[in-house]
Order: sequence, then structure tokens, then C-alpha cells
Amino acid sequence: MTKYIRYRSAAGVSYGILDGDTIHEIHGGLFGSHAETGALHKLSDVKLLAPCQPGKIMGVGLNYRSHLGGRPQPSHPEMFYKPVTALQDPDEPIVIPSGATDLHYEGELVAVIGKPVKNATPEQARAAIFGVTCGNDVSERNWQHGAQKDLQWWRAKGSDTFAPLGPAIATGVDYGNLLLQTRLNGEVVQKQYTSDLIFDCPSIVSWVSGWVTLMPGDIIYTGTPGATRKLSPGDVVEVEIEGIGVLRNPVV
Repeated sequence: MTKYIRYRSAAGVSYGILDGDTIHEIHGGLFGSHAETGALHKLSDVKLLAPCQPGKIMGVGLNYRSHLGGRPQPSHPEMFYKPVTALQDPDEPIVIPSGATDLHYEGELVAVIGKPVKNATPEQARAAIFGVTCGNDVSERNWQHGAQKDLQWWRAKGSDTFAPLGPAIATGVDYGNLLLQTRLNGEVVQKQYTSDLIFDCPSIVSWVSGWVTLMPGDIIYTGTPGATRKLSPGDVVEVEIEGIGVLRNPVV
């Protein structure tokens, strides 16, 4: 397994390979050929950023059996978009926007695309997935489902800071059976293995690629397990997926 990160140091923004608390700087980007530069950093000396810069962000609704809550299981992945401006870095705040009254966390496994994908079989889709990371599909339930809901989820799931991502992209892991846990102020509020996904990562990527070409760096939030809860200013949300790390964000 390799963990890739994106970070800011005194020298600027770089990609690196994380080995314990040591960062091995690389050049050449993530998705093509890259090599270590020989420069080393301590993790504590840099600022972690969202681990890639996607051209587009998509998400899947109702994709854990434990999240259906009596609703029928969908026959195919139900997709939506989040704008790239929703991205938020590890440890940076989730900002409750004006008028929001019922903001929820959604801890999720996120698939990161590594090569162009169009009309892919599940096997081709699997080969196109570069790795996986942690995400929080922050959602405003009243704008999503309430009496004054919008026609699309453009602000319910797309407001600024509603797509925390990181801390690292893990490659070479069996992302079909990883333990996902979300903690709210230290309390475990979501706990499920990714084997409970209705549609796994290759199935989602294959489905989407029938209509939308996916490009290197694009990301797909794959759905959230169980039930979710309202967030308040001062809360801290942590999404932890075994083998990847902990994505932590305060709420303001």
C-alpha cells in the first residue's frame, strides 16, 4: 500500500508519499509517471491539503443497505454532482451557510480516478481507479428534502466547504472491505464495512462512464452508512477509514 498526499510547505504546494510521519516529495504529479525528488519533510512541518484537484466531483445516494431505512434498494447507482468549490482541506472548517438549519455529516469512502474512463466494463473501471480516500458529503437536509427543497441538490450538497477530502489517497488496498467510522465530538456515530455498499466502486465508475467521461483526478463519494445527525458550531467531525487515515474537520 502507498499513501499519497498533497501539501503546502515553505517551498510551495507539492505531492508526496507518506511513510509514517515522513513525507517523500515527488514530482510529475500523481497520475502519470512520477519520481521521488529526494526531499523529505516531517508531516508536522507541512499543511495537508485535499489530496487531489478534481475536475469534477460526483456522489452516490442511498448506497449502503444500512442507510436505506425501509426505502427500496435502487436498481442502479443514483448519482449527483458536487461543485469543485465545495472541496475542503483536512482540519479546515465546515462552514454552516446562511439559512441552513439541518446540516448533517456523511462519512464516505471516495474513489479517485487515475485514467480516462468511458463506456467501461466493471473490470476496466477497476483498473481506472487510482486509489481511495476519506470524504464527508456534508448535506443540508431541509434544502435536500424539506418543504422548500430545491429542484436539484446544488446547495444542499454543494455549498462551500461541503466536500472535505483526505488526508491521503491509499493505493493497493482492498477497498471492498474496509471499516469506515465517523466520530462526532469523539463519539462513534457511523460504523460499517464498505462490503455493505450496494454498488461497489468499479460498478459505480462503470455506470457513470456510460454517459460521463471520467478523467484523472475526478472523485466519486460512494455513499454513507447508517443514520446521520445534525451538526452545530463547535462540533468536530472525524471520518476514519482503516488503512487510509482520519479526515478531521471542525464545524463553524
